[in-house]
Parts: sequence; structure tokens; C-alpha cells
Amino acid sequence: MEWLRALIQEQGVSNEQIEKIVASAAKESPKHVIPKDKYNELSTAKSLLDTQLMERDTQLTELQKQVKGNEELENTIKELQATNKTAKEKYDADMLNQKIESAIDLALTGAKARNLTATKSLLDREGLSLDKDGKTVIGLEDKVKALIESEDTKFMFASDETVITGTTPGGQPGGGGSPVDTSTMTYSQLVAYQEANPEAKI
Repeated sequence: MEWLRALIQEQGVSNEQIEKIVASAAKESPKHVIPKDKYNELSTAKSLLDTQLMERDTQLTELQKQVKGNEELENTIKELQATNKTAKEKYDADMLNQKIESAIDLALTGAKARNLTATKSLLDREGLSLDKDGKTVIGLEDKVKALIESEDTKFMFASDETVITGTTPGGQPGGGGSPVDTSTMTYSQLVAYQEANPEAKI
């Protein structure tokens, strides 16, 4: 987790907070992030699958030339080509989704989300895409920032600010910060709030 520690340090976070974040990330990452060796294994498997599909397409194209005039065989070959194409598109889509989900986990953990699962459920995925190098999720930083700054969801992120609570009815339990008006929350926001603050009375 040294790479994560270095990234958080660049944001000026205190060492105590960094250790808490890294410890939390280490605990949660096995549930959401693919280990490097597993990723390499999947990447190799994908490359092999791509090669196999290309070889099959080439073979089918050559076979199609040989059976030209035989309508039944030509139709069978076209069906096999379509099946190959669909299989490759699905595999590519699954790999893309896995990369984006892993990036979301890391971004929310780095932003000190109190409950990763609950926070992820509220993150808007519309418009998220990988850059041409496949390493950065375009638009993710703004999506996470929107959650952090929104009055409806900012309570889901830990804050370094010291806030004195108890003088205003409805304050978060355990000195969590400003009062939260649950009456204006949607159902999904209410569920997420309850998960992040199990002791809260709604």
C-alpha cells in the first residue's frame, strides 16, 4: 500500500489520518480490488482469448471462401463469426467495467468514504470512461468531488475538522459534524446514511 500512502501524502493529509486510510483500504481492498498477480493472470487470459478469436475469424474467413456457393455452410460460418464477435465484445466490456469499479474503490477510499459500499451506490457512473491508455477514469474525480461537496452526501466522508456537537438537536451521533436533515433525503440516501451512521435515530 506504499503507492496509496504516497498519493495521499501529496494531498497534505496528516500521517495519523494516512495510516487510518491505508489500514482501512488494506482491509476493504480484497473485497473490491483485484490483486496485481490476479490482474496479470486475467490480462494474459484476455490476450490469449483475443489471439484465439482472431485465429478463428481468420480460419472462418478462409473457410467461407472455400465453401462459396454452399448457402447452408455460408450461413453457419456467418453465425459462428457473429458468436465470436459477441463473445469478444462481452469480455472487453467486463474488463472495462472491472477497471472502472476498481478505480472507483480506490478514489472513494482515498477520499475517506466512511462506508465504501454505501457511497458507491450513490456515485453517478454516467459518462465515466477510461482514457486511451486505459489507466485513468475520465470524470471520476469530479463525480467523487460532487459527493463530497453535496449537502445530501458529504456526511458519508470523514472530516479532519473538529466540530462541537450537542448544541443543536439532530446532530450526528458521536460528534460526527453538522445536523443532518433526513426528512429531505431520498430512500437510497436514507439507507446510505443509516449504514454510515448505525447509531443515528431517524
